[in-house]
Amino acid sequence: MPLSTTSNEACKMFDATLFQYVTWTNDKTLGGIDGCLSKINAADPDFVMGHVVANGLELIGTGRSPLIDKELANSLKVMADLSKAQPLTEWERLHVAALETFAKGNLPKASDYWERILQDHPLDLLAMKFAHDTYFYLGEQTQMRDSVARILPYWAPSNPLSSYVKGMHSFGLLETNFYDEALKVASEALAINQKDAWSVHTVAHVHEMKADVENGLSFMQKTENNWKGSDMLACHVYWHWALYYIEKGEYEAALTVYDTHIAPFCFTSGSMLDIVDNSSLLLRLQMEGVDVGNRWEKLLQVTKKHTNDHVLIFNDLHFLMSSLGSKDHEMTTQLLESLRELSKSPGDNHEHSLIGHLGLPLCQALVEYDSGNYDKVVELMFPIRYKIPAIGGSNAQRDIFNQVLIRSAINSNTKSCQNLARCLLMERDVLRPKSPLTERLMRKASAVHNLV
Repeated sequence: MPLSTTSNEACKMFDATLFQYVTWTNDKTLGGIDGCLSKINAADPDFVMGHVVANGLELIGTGRSPLIDKELANSLKVMADLSKAQPLTEWERLHVAALETFAKGNLPKASDYWERILQDHPLDLLAMKFAHDTYFYLGEQTQMRDSVARILPYWAPSNPLSSYVKGMHSFGLLETNFYDEALKVASEALAINQKDAWSVHTVAHVHEMKADVENGLSFMQKTENNWKGSDMLACHVYWHWALYYIEKGEYEAALTVYDTHIAPFCFTSGSMLDIVDNSSLLLRLQMEGVDVGNRWEKLLQVTKKHTNDHVLIFNDLHFLMSSLGSKDHEMTTQLLESLRELSKSPGDNHEHSLIGHLGLPLCQALVEYDSGNYDKVVELMFPIRYKIPAIGGSNAQRDIFNQVLIRSAINSNTKSCQNLARCLLMERDVLRPKSPLTERLMRKASAVHNLV
């Protein structure tokens, strides 16, 4: 790909940044991604693609909103001004347009820009990865799979990072329920590079979705030394490890993984992926009847500053879990009120357009669940259950909402809700045969209402 700069150093550091982004690592010898971005700026402060990768990583991280973060908004303006002041290639201009669109919250249109780039430049790994991550945020699983499938034939094994492209394809296959094919493609990628944490992550998902706990645990233990150095994804892979323990009912083991790996990563990085993993794991344990101690209060120190970000509904729901878990009523109120305000005039912001019919009902359902108003939870969640994928995240991550609905139906004193619990449990049993967690829920439903 031709880069519009006269600085060889800027190009080298651009490549180094892209390499780390795709491999989920920070190369300490280069100062990590932040160090590389600093070197790009020092080598050529007018290098537009340097600004694109820096701003793009901030936006795709979803930890800062340009709508309220003046520094980020200014960085985007500098990028836009530079792009107008110098000759650029068409693909570079499309990258700028994509980020400007993403910054306004119009994620579907941003994806369209990246797809236009990939039609002409199938080896543009930055466009591919930005599109992949954005489809993930949109809950567009088929697009996430097909976006990579369209360019896969251009990626010969000799191409640098080709195995990671396979890994991205494997994840799209997984999320569209092609489990065997996903496992095959991920295994092919790992045969090339056993440190490919994204392909490891696909395998972890397959075992999770099939409730194949023992093989999942065995895989984690055998491969830990390969992927734990991928510091941007390791927390999430450990999260999957802890899910296997929760599935088995081994709660102390899950808490040990949380305390040893998951929480420390979160408090060090402050990344959104780590924050949502911490929030959902604590809620899953709490729903299983585990006393999580003061862990919610510690997590709140990381989540509270994001109360008014509202970049993704998915993030907001996990911030709400932390405020409910720590009994911070002020944060809960502020989060809900600011969401209501944004829902009144979403404009072109895709995420804000979801608030009224999806975000607020789900938020309110979590509030009602926390208060023990189980009939109300069912009333709020059941009509929208098939729309929930639109909030983004993976099937495994969104399963927490399935569990909230099922547990609420079980705990309800209303006959119709109890019948719904039976139906939902049977459905879950078909999707995840021999799941220990489903079996526990069935026993509870039987003990409480003689349902299953």
